[in-house]
Amino acid sequence: MLKVEPVIEGGAYPAKAVVNESFPVKARVFREGHDELGATVVLVSPDGRILTYPMDQAWPEGLDIYQAWVRPDCPGDWTFRVEGWSNPWATWFHNAHIKLTVDIDVDLVRLEGANLLKRTIAELDAVDTDDAAILNGYKPDLGPGATRDSMLALIHDNQFTAVCARHPLREFVSPTADFPLQVDRDKALFSSWYEMFPRSQGATQREDGSWVSGTFDTAAERLDGVAAMGFDVIYLPPIHPIGTQFRKGANNTLDSGPNDPGSPWAIGNADGGHDAIHPDLGDFDSFARFVDRAHSLGMEVALDFALQVSPDHPWVKSHPDWFSTRADGTIAYAENPPKKYQDIYPVNFDRDPAGIYNECLRLVEFWIDKGVTIFRVDNPHTKPVQFWAWLLAEVRKRHPEVLFLAEAFTRPEMMHTLGKVGFHQSYTYFTWREAKWELEEYLKELSQDTAGFYRPNFFVNTPDINPYYLQDGNQAAFAIRAILAATMSPSWGVYSGFELFEHEPLPTREEYLHSEKYEYRPRDYEATANLNRLLTILNTARREHPALQRLRTIRFYDTANDQIIAYSKIDGDDKVITVVSLDPVNPQYGEVRLDFDALGLDSHKPLRVHDLITGGTWNWTTNNFVQLGPADPAHVLVVGQ
Repeated sequence: MLKVEPVIEGGAYPAKAVVNESFPVKARVFREGHDELGATVVLVSPDGRILTYPMDQAWPEGLDIYQAWVRPDCPGDWTFRVEGWSNPWATWFHNAHIKLTVDIDVDLVRLEGANLLKRTIAELDAVDTDDAAILNGYKPDLGPGATRDSMLALIHDNQFTAVCARHPLREFVSPTADFPLQVDRDKALFSSWYEMFPRSQGATQREDGSWVSGTFDTAAERLDGVAAMGFDVIYLPPIHPIGTQFRKGANNTLDSGPNDPGSPWAIGNADGGHDAIHPDLGDFDSFARFVDRAHSLGMEVALDFALQVSPDHPWVKSHPDWFSTRADGTIAYAENPPKKYQDIYPVNFDRDPAGIYNECLRLVEFWIDKGVTIFRVDNPHTKPVQFWAWLLAEVRKRHPEVLFLAEAFTRPEMMHTLGKVGFHQSYTYFTWREAKWELEEYLKELSQDTAGFYRPNFFVNTPDINPYYLQDGNQAAFAIRAILAATMSPSWGVYSGFELFEHEPLPTREEYLHSEKYEYRPRDYEATANLNRLLTILNTARREHPALQRLRTIRFYDTANDQIIAYSKIDGDDKVITVVSLDPVNPQYGEVRLDFDALGLDSHKPLRVHDLITGGTWNWTTNNFVQLGPADPAHVLVVGQ
């Protein structure tokens, strides 16, 4: 066996799956000579249970590609291997068909078949008495009185061939090495995120222009609305004290005033650092109430883990050696030219690895103890990969339920490597994929090439990214991006304000004007113009349809219009077809051509589909005319309803 997939860097890192996720294992399987072969995938669970799956030849058959879709049933550290073996029953069926058809070696064919039948019955007597009884009934067909015609009928007998296929006589079994497989809980793959700044929720402005910050208790009041839309992860930016030196003002300016709250990512002041709470937000008791309320509504709390500090952070005095100094002797602040972050000092992990590593582990466990089960890691690509490999392995050993999302908008190899060393999810390039060909190409990469180690999370916007596609405020554009993200990726997210069509940009920039990173932004979430209903429909569909919770089964279909994209997802009997217009301004129409074989359907029978967005029900065939417009830009169709 060669080219086993998914094997990550020769087995140096485990492939990834979640509980009950079906995923393909592939290998090139071949042998010498002309005898037939078989192949099996063997999964070994953490407690030593063995699950086996027969492999079938995949297209194109001439390349010896064998594949099986496997499904681990519990979390933990699994292994898998591929076993190739000689298949005497398949060899006999192949030779018997050829020889009997031309009346050659008839009695020899009978004797060889009788011997295989005897061996198979002997093996089955102890493990499958029903199939053993079935095969016993075929003994006369391979007995001394068997004729050429009776044996030709036998090799085409569906019951006989099925039983023999279920119980092959495996000879000369050749296994590959055991490869690692990390199986996580379901939320590592399937989740719906909502990002919210607690200080904005419930914030009020006094007549003198000063602000009263929102708190964890006022933020908790927003959780009912978030849960009602179907989100199951509430993500909080840093909640720690904010530095005062070089504090940024509105729109990332350097001239902050007394009413500017500063960026939450400028962590630390005299009130504490990463293990402290900003006093304006409340205390640990109020944070506990927030977490408890989220849990009661079926949501988990994700906290930003930003390994950087303000110039006022306690580490600057207690551990000055943890930071880089520039040629003029000053501590180097963060830069992402042309952006400068004078209010933030990066940590230099090379200065005191043991001290920094252990402090970071302490901080993660500190917040796990406070009820945080997910961490969104800020800029992980600016820290050493070996640090993340160590930290994530340590946390996994102690808290296997805890998940990490990598916020790394950078080069592909770094993003992929972060996934390989243990990040459960990753931000993606989805924000910048708008054209049909771009989306199809990118989803094929994510669902096939990198799915074994890189799980995407499609955020439609972030506090840092106001996509150009949304900057004119077209409500259809917001709906289109939400539908694409929610149906293409098992994990997706929105930053609050998206549902209210917030879109005003900094001129010529892919950023928000009056960014919430530097200002309070209280909102009226029940404003007349909102996406609340659509977001609820999408998250309900995702929750009720396992197909939308999967990544690897996405398949695209031909459309007669490049402004219309069509794709399906499948999990078992659950099949969902999504058709989306990519044009938020003009009506678009054209033909969608489905592949019924790929959907596991009979092309001679009409297909009943039910639209989860509009509520309509239609009969579809292999070719279907659709017309979509800004008011109704998509169909999300459940097959068979």
